[in-house]
Parts: sequence; C-alpha cells; structure tokens
Amino acid sequence: MTSENTGSARNILTSLAAARVAVASLVEGGVHYVVVAPGSRSAPMAYALAEADAAGLVELLVRIDERSAGFTALGLALSTGAPAAVLTTSGTAVGNLLPAVMEANHAAVPLMVISADRPAELRGTGANQTTIQLDLFGEHVRFAADVPAGDNPQRAVETALSAATGAFDDVAPGPVQLNLAFRDPLVPAEGEGLPVSPDRRHYSVGRSPEALVLPPAPTELPERRTVVLAGHDAGPVAEAFARAHGLPLLAEPSSNSRFGPNAVGPYRLLLEHFGPDSPLPLERVVVFGRPTLSRPVASLLARRDVPSALYQPVAVAWYESGRRRETPIDNLTDLAEFSGRGSSEWLDAWLLSGASAQHALDEVLSASDAATGPSVGATVWKHSRGQLVLGSSNGIRDVDLAGQPGPEPLATVFANRGLAGIDGTVSTATGIARGGRQETTLLVGDVTFLHDAGGLLLGAGEPEPQLRIVVLNDGGGAIFDLLEHGSVRAAGQYGDVVERLFGTPHTVNLSALAAAYGVDHCSVTTTAGLAEALSARPEGRQIVEVRTDRVALRELHGRIKAAVAAAVAGVLAP
Repeated sequence: MTSENTGSARNILTSLAAARVAVASLVEGGVHYVVVAPGSRSAPMAYALAEADAAGLVELLVRIDERSAGFTALGLALSTGAPAAVLTTSGTAVGNLLPAVMEANHAAVPLMVISADRPAELRGTGANQTTIQLDLFGEHVRFAADVPAGDNPQRAVETALSAATGAFDDVAPGPVQLNLAFRDPLVPAEGEGLPVSPDRRHYSVGRSPEALVLPPAPTELPERRTVVLAGHDAGPVAEAFARAHGLPLLAEPSSNSRFGPNAVGPYRLLLEHFGPDSPLPLERVVVFGRPTLSRPVASLLARRDVPSALYQPVAVAWYESGRRRETPIDNLTDLAEFSGRGSSEWLDAWLLSGASAQHALDEVLSASDAATGPSVGATVWKHSRGQLVLGSSNGIRDVDLAGQPGPEPLATVFANRGLAGIDGTVSTATGIARGGRQETTLLVGDVTFLHDAGGLLLGAGEPEPQLRIVVLNDGGGAIFDLLEHGSVRAAGQYGDVVERLFGTPHTVNLSALAAAYGVDHCSVTTTAGLAEALSARPEGRQIVEVRTDRVALRELHGRIKAAVAAAVAGVLAP
C-alpha cells in the first residue's frame, strides 16, 4: 500500500513543527523505542525525538551504522511486541535498512522506517544525497507514504501504525515506511530548548516463557498416529495441544514450545524410524508456526501420503496462500478433528525412542572434553535464562539436535527465521536485550558474529544491555561441511575451492576485537569451561569465545546418527 500526500490547499508547517506532530503520533500509537542514525536532513525528527525523550515519552538509541540501527529496532520490536522505529537521513542511509526490513516482512515484525528526504524542488536535480526513496522497499513493506515538506504527517503516521501492527483485515503485521520530506530550516528556532526531564519510567512488557493448559481431548476423537510439529514462533499453544491430545511434540528451539512431557529432543533423527515401512508409520502432521530447520522435516511435509494441517488463526507473512501443502485451520476444535488423539502406544514409542536417542547422543558428546557444536548448543540451552537469541546457520541447528527439552520453559527464545540470514544478529540481540531488560544470551558462529561485528559499537553514554555473546569459533563456516559441499570436499576433485568459497577461513583475534569495542572477553575450549562461564550472571556485555575444530564435524554427526539409530532400533524392535 502506497500513499502520496499531494493536497494543494494545506497549512504549511515548519520542518520542526511537522516532526513534532509525527513524534506525537508515534507516541500515541505505542512506539516506545526509536533508534536514530545521525544525519542532517533527518535533524527535525532527531530534535523532536530528543524533546520526547527528555519528557520521558520515548527512549532513543543512537547507532552510526544504519544497518545496525535497523536490526536493533527489529530486536526491540521482537522483545517488546510493540512497534519500534528507526530514523535515517536521506540517500544510501535508507538502503542500508533493506536487510532488516526484509526480515521484518517475512517474520511479521512491526518495524517502522522513518526516512528523511529532500523537498520536492530538490528531487531529480542532482542535489546531494538525493535519490528515489519512496517504494524503495517494494513489496517488503505493508504501507509506504511520502509526506511532502510542510504537510501534516499525522494521518500518514496513524495509517502506518495500523498497517505495522496488523490492524487491517487479513494483513499480517510488518514493516512500513514513512518518507518525510523536510525543507530548511532543519534546526530549532532560537530560544527553544529541551523540556525539563521528569523521573523516567522505562517501558518494559516483562515477557517471560510460559505454559498453557488446554482441556483434554474428547474421548470420541479417533486415535491417529499424528505428530505435532512446532516451528518458529509457534508459541506455548503447540505444547498445550500436544499434551492435551496425547501426541508427540517435535519442537524447534525458537518455537517457544520445546518443553513439557511430550517434547522429543533429537526428533529429526527419529523421523525415518516412523516412516512408511516401520511398525508404527506416521499418519498425520499438525504444524504450528513455521518449520525451517531440517531436511528430514521438510521431507516429511513434502510426503503426499501424509496429510498435514497448519494452525493459522491469524494472517501470516511467511508464505503465499496456496503455495504450501498443509491445510490451513484457524481454530483448535477443527484442528483436533484433523489430528485425532494419540494412543498410549504411539506416544510411548516416541517418548522412549526420544529418551534413548538423547542418551545415545549425550554419550557420544561426553566421550570428549573438547567443545563441539552440538555440545555447545546443548550447554547454552541448559544454562540460558531470561532471553535466548539463536543465530542462523549451525548454532540454532545444534540446539535443535542436542538441546534437551525440560519440563518447563526456561528462557524466551528469539531467532531471525524470517529469512534466516546471518546479517544483523548481534544488533538484533542488542535490541532484544535492551527491550526485554533482562539477562540475554546470544549463541552465534564466528562467521555470523564477524558479519555484524559493527553491532558491538555503542556510542559513549549509550545504555549497555545485559548481553552475553557465545561465539562458537571454528575458524570459518562449518555448516557447509554438513551439506553436499562436505562430500565435494571429501572427494578432493575441487582442491581447496570448498574451503575457500564456503568454509571462508579467517584468523581474526576475537579477544582484540572485543577489546577494541570495550567488551569483556573470555575464551574456553571445553564444554565444562563453557558451563562455568555461563554460570555467572552477565554484567553489561561479555563475549564467551568457544574455540573448536570443524575438521571432524561431519564425522561427529555421522557417529551421532549411527548411535541414535542403534539405540532406537532396540526400542522399536518387534
């Protein structure tokens, strides 16, 4: 949706007056955090926001890198559940927000882009830092408005807030763009100043992980061999549904459903044991959220002989209608009719197989003191409290494989699974930590960490979040060895091509990097050392570097799979 305000008869506002109207409308619409990237053309908004900040109406964070600013705002919106805004000046500054906007689009996050622009008389003239900014984000925003210099921006801001928060029928929440043109003068008039600062009350929603309770499944429901698959952002309703219907729960870490008596840890290694040729072949799948992590799950959902349903009570942004096989169901009653209830034999087979698989996996990992990806994932999962942010690539998959579900949720889990990119992860976690105002742990690989190393930069006087960053440093990108590229490397026909183009080896000194940004750093090499480092509550920011070797990672996963297969075969043997 695009809007261009071109009314001819209007009251002309000064730039600062228009900016004050925009800020007042943002505050009225529930925006509590704004991330500001410095610039001249955006100065009216910056001054108006500074006034609102001094009055205790909003909280400002300043970032010199617009890309980092965009992902920080994304994290703030994720942790608070409220719209968060990012302000940039004109030109390339706006383009740097595209990755964060794309993620917010597919993850349905209410991210508000406020881009400052030149007035109409300067556009197309070659004026400095002037380009076409309206519709720069195309289909990735729910709404875009171009507000000419001097116009009242209130209506555009209100419409943008409605679009961002999902107030329109059948439209998921998501990012929006307000392109505000400003004409000189861009600074406050002589004699104006900040209001007297009151006692600030920080905005916080106090989110914490929780469990739900649903009534037991009606006994008249047929017994079916159904599994509940909880993908990203499924929420505790998936766990409650599985428990109420006596069904095994296969939950990804960022589902916030990976707990409870029916949760199965290493489920992705068990799916083949409940295939069409097994004594207990799987019959149906109920999907909550968005499954993204593993090929066994993707293969299951692609099976034509296994009906599947997707619980979709509200509009979602991650797929186009008609493009997936699952039948969308918008209420739990109809979903129960589809899923049926599980027999004790069916649930017990999964739980016993899961327990045996978990034991076999733990045995393989405990055979060596040296830290590995799966052992790091299991340890971080076990020790994290408050908020846990999982980077893309191997980190979240290591937790999915080895993180043992507990009886209750221990941390609220976040991940950028909209497009599953590695960019902006440190900045996103910083926003999540600041918005949630509680202990936050981030698990990332070294490549993901280095991709957003600039996210460590906080200006002097900027608030420092309570954030622990666990970096699994194996000197490059290990995930590709677990894909087909590992076989190409093993065949030796392409020399060092796989290592150079996919492994991307590096020799960055993370301790020196941390010191440059003024962040505490420690290094460990064992799982026990990591557990000890995680036992202390972080003060400010800390980097825990876990040094590992990725050379044997493919072989380790092979041993894990073999051990799990042997253990499960003993459980399911006729």
